[in-house]
Amino acid sequence: MLDFIWPIALVVVSNTIYQICAKSVPNEVSPFASLTVTYLVGAVITAILHFVLRPGESFFRQFSTMNWAPYVLGLVIVGLEVGWIYAYKAGWQVSSGSVVQSAFLAVVLIFVGFLLYKEPVTWNKLVGIALCLGGIVFINLK
Repeated sequence: MLDFIWPIALVVVSNTIYQICAKSVPNEVSPFASLTVTYLVGAVITAILHFVLRPGESFFRQFSTMNWAPYVLGLVIVGLEVGWIYAYKAGWQVSSGSVVQSAFLAVVLIFVGFLLYKEPVTWNKLVGIALCLGGIVFINLK
């Protein structure tokens, strides 16, 4: 059970700190300069974790076995990071921006799951879509 829970807990804790950091980037700082520092720190930490958690395994041989996914993931991570920084600079609130984004993402991923991975679209998921879209309306009411 712990193997099932800890990754989601890590995502929740990390995403909470992530949102605080993204909102805290000063307006006068270029998001791209900020992200350069972010990615340098991330690169160092992930390299260290590779050597600590996979001792004796060739770091560079890993590159020869990769498919397209890590490269595209690198591109879309830039989009995510820049999008959040600009969203906060545009005035989105931490309490609503993430909820709105997550609701739209949940709806999109239901269809991605169906189209790419043959996951079923059930009545529960359709009701969930309606609730997500309704929630977006309520979150944004002034």
